[in-house]
Formats: sequence, structure tokens, C-alpha cells
Amino acid sequence: MEEREGEVRWDGLCSRDAAARDAALDTIGQAVLRRAESIASGAAADGLPVPAARDGLGEALARLLMLSKRCPFPDVREKSEAILGGVQELGIRIPRPLGHGPSRFIPEKETIQVGKEDATMHTLFAESFATLGRLDNVTLVMVFHPQYLESFLKTQHYLLQMDGPLPLHYRHYIGIMAAARHQCSYLVNLHVNDFLHVGGDPKWLNGLENAPQKLQNLGELNKMLAHRPWLITKEHIEQLLKTEENSWSLAELIHAVVLLTHYHSLASFTFGCGISPEIDCEGGHTFRPPSVSNYCICDITNGYHGVDEIHASPAGIIPVSSTESVCEVEALMEKMKQLQECRDEEEASQEEMATRFEREKRESMFVCSSEDEESAATRDVSRHFEDTSYGYKDFSRHGMHVPTFRVQDYSWEDHGYSLVNRLYPDVGQLLDEKFHIAYNLTYNTMAMHKDVDTSMLRRAIWNYIHCMFGIRYDDYDYGEINQLLDRSFKVYIKTVVCTPEKTTKRMYDSFWRQFEHSEKVHVNLLLVEARMQAELLYALRAITRYMT
Repeated sequence: MEEREGEVRWDGLCSRDAAARDAALDTIGQAVLRRAESIASGAAADGLPVPAARDGLGEALARLLMLSKRCPFPDVREKSEAILGGVQELGIRIPRPLGHGPSRFIPEKETIQVGKEDATMHTLFAESFATLGRLDNVTLVMVFHPQYLESFLKTQHYLLQMDGPLPLHYRHYIGIMAAARHQCSYLVNLHVNDFLHVGGDPKWLNGLENAPQKLQNLGELNKMLAHRPWLITKEHIEQLLKTEENSWSLAELIHAVVLLTHYHSLASFTFGCGISPEIDCEGGHTFRPPSVSNYCICDITNGYHGVDEIHASPAGIIPVSSTESVCEVEALMEKMKQLQECRDEEEASQEEMATRFEREKRESMFVCSSEDEESAATRDVSRHFEDTSYGYKDFSRHGMHVPTFRVQDYSWEDHGYSLVNRLYPDVGQLLDEKFHIAYNLTYNTMAMHKDVDTSMLRRAIWNYIHCMFGIRYDDYDYGEINQLLDRSFKVYIKTVVCTPEKTTKRMYDSFWRQFEHSEKVHVNLLLVEARMQAELLYALRAITRYMT
């Protein structure tokens, strides 16, 4: 809704002070009802039966709908609902949510319900709302793992809002560029709004060619980081740092690289967990009334296919009995036990370990989905990046050889961490904490089993992702990966990490069928952080080589 003097200002709703939120919502309510009364009386004068929400009223009503469903503060939820009720009494149709819950893959009843969270989660929700001005669907899925979510929110807040080398509007624009590489309209929508909110030039949103040359120059690094980070060299870094008046400082470049890798990996999480559009964003609500069966053609065009269909067995997959699924869990646990016993009995030679890595790296090239099912509909966001044909390519195909990246020669712990911390203080520490929480996070459970040491499985997932990027740990036996990760799981991992926009619900449903949704979200946290660290390692190594 257009802000005129004395009209709508949403900022006050982010206050932690209840009185300030109350005053802000009073002002918003008055502005919205004034606009609704004006439209209703105008429609009546023209003899129109049901006036439409126009002149920005629709956007304001969608925002109020979001607040009534997703705000962690009960006073704001109740008052937002009351304002919507007042508008409805004037005969103006109010919006309703499309879809069911924050994820298309996870039934809403199995997610944390806003207003029913415990004290720890409420604190996290309130912090997220105060920081972002919303309780987004990513937060509502990540909260399955509160310890990780707290670290994630703290890091993201620092990158976007705290003192740093880059101006605020640049940060959000870089987020848009990064998310657009994977056609992630969910993240693009959020950051377009944030970009405009902090004073960004709307013309930049018409295409990357309308942004400053300095940001355009970042396009090459963006696409390589997103799809083929092993190609980044010190020459690419030099080109950005020595481009006369459009050059980047080292500190600015580190900030930009961390933002790019953050949003590439967050796009993986968004698609990997089937995150739904925000209620107040495109595809998250409709002004059309529900049909008698609560299923009308307008919902189909908006990408909503009904709760029964969304959570039914995917087409073409024969439902697996619980006995078969239990057997899968038991078989995985037995393999873990056998591998541990083999570790204790004998250790492979360095030559054998290197051979197993090369074999796994080679085999990972041939892991691909045979899916013809469409992934989540997403609007075209290609204008936010150049070279739309540039995508993921397996690094060893067509005879092209890329040397293995040995962690013993350049690692996050010994090299990347200190470089980031030196040029962008505190961020190295925040990232390090987030990596460690994701890697070490465990509840010692596997499906229905308790008191299970899952470290072997977590390490296999992390190292498999790094193996796909050519990154090798000399002390790891890559023969374990094929023992612990079956083909359907490998397909899911590779898709979410390399081409997340192609992830489907069928892939999500096909792996670890007896595991909890919280455990599958846990897998996604490992994918997010392992991918981000892999991208960072290649970029930071190139920067280090440039500096030396």
C-alpha cells in the first residue's frame, strides 16, 4: 500500500515493546479501513456488487493476513484478524492463504504451529520477527533444530544488517543475484522487497544490465560459484580487484563471496525442503473464494493442488510397507556397525584410500535423476543474472580434468577461517560456529531407534557432497559412502546441492522412508553447510593465491 503522510508504516510492528506494536497496528488499521471505506463507497455509487481491493489495498490485506497467521505476538495476530474482519464487513473480499503450511513436502500438522511453540522457540520466533519483519517459512521449517536456527539467524542478520564493507542495498541485490542463479523466486521475492525497503533503485530490478557496472562484474563469479566453483582462479579475483573505478576492495569482495555462497546454499534448502511461498507474496494467497469442495480451478493455476493430493503417495511410486521401511533402517544400522568393526580391525593404505576417492568422484558423475515430474512452479527471474544457459557440469566429464582439491593443503579451519575473519571481522567466527553445529548436530536417534551414534553417517553425507566438488580428505575411506548412502539418497543429495530447482516431492519421499521429517530437514542442514563450505574453499583459495 502506498505510504502517504499519516498512513501505513509497518516498521513499528517489529518492536519488542507491546505498546509500540499496538500503536503501530492502530495506525495501520485506520489507514487500511479508510482506504477500504473509500473503495466501498465508490463502488456503491457506481452500482458495483463486490468492490475489488485496489490502489495498494490488496498488498496491505495480504500483509495483514500474513500477520494474522505468522506473527509470534498474539496481540498482533488478533488485531490483524480484526482489521481484516472490518474490511470484510464493508463488502470487500479479503485474501485467504493458498497451500497448507510452510512446506509443500511436510504436512502442516507435523510442523511447529505459531502460537503453540515452547518458550525457547518463542524467543527464536520473536527474534526472527523483530529482525526480518516477518516469521518466514524457512524459519518455520528450520526450527525443527533450534540450536542451528539460532546460529543461522545470527549469521544472516550480521551479513545483511550489521556494519560491513557493503552498503545495505548492495547486500540485498547480491542476494537476488545469487538466488536467481537457481530460479529461486521465493528468495528473490523476499529480497526484492528488502532491497526496495532500504532505498534500492527500482530500475536495477529490470535486469542486471541496469545495475552499476561494479555489480555486473560480479556476475561471472556468481555463476561459477553457483555451478562450477572448481573453475575459479586468482585471475578471476584479480579482474574484480583491479577494474579501475569499478573495482572491489578485498573486504568488499569477501563480504560479497559470503553473501553469494549463503544464498546459493539457502536456495538448496528452499527447494530441498519444498518451502512454500510466503502468505503475503505471489503464489501465497488468493482473493478468489473457495469452491464448495474447497478445490477450484483458480488454485490449480496458482500451483496449489489440494492438501490430499500434496501429501498423497507420489505418482508412480508403490507405497512401501512399514515393515520394508523398518528393514531399511535396520540394514543401515547394521552396515554402520560392520564398518566400525572393519575400521577397528584394519586400515586401508593411502594408495587404496586415494583410489576409492577417485572411484567415488567418478561414480558421482553418473548419479542423476530420471525424473520427468515437474518441480515447484517458479516465475522467471532470469533478468537478475547473465548467461542463463550456464549451469552445473560434472567436472571430469568430456575428458576435462580438474586436480583434486586436497583439504590437507587448503582447509576452512587452517586457512579460510582466518582470511574471512581478517577481512570481515567476526564473520569467520559466525560461519565456523554454523558449520560446526550442522556437522555435529545429533539427537542420537535414527527413525525409531535411540542411543545411536550417527557420526559415521553424518560424515559420509558431508564428505560425499565435498567429493562431488572434487574435495578430498586424506584420512577418510570413501568406500564407506557406497555402503551408507543408497542411490535414491544420492540422487536427492546431488539434485539439492547441484541443481536444487529440479528437486521434487517424489525425491524427498523416496529416501529414508521411515525417518522423521525433522531428520530429513537435518539432512538438508548438512547439505546447505557442506555446499557453502565447498564454494567458499574454492573462492578463498583463489583469493589467497592472488594475495600471495
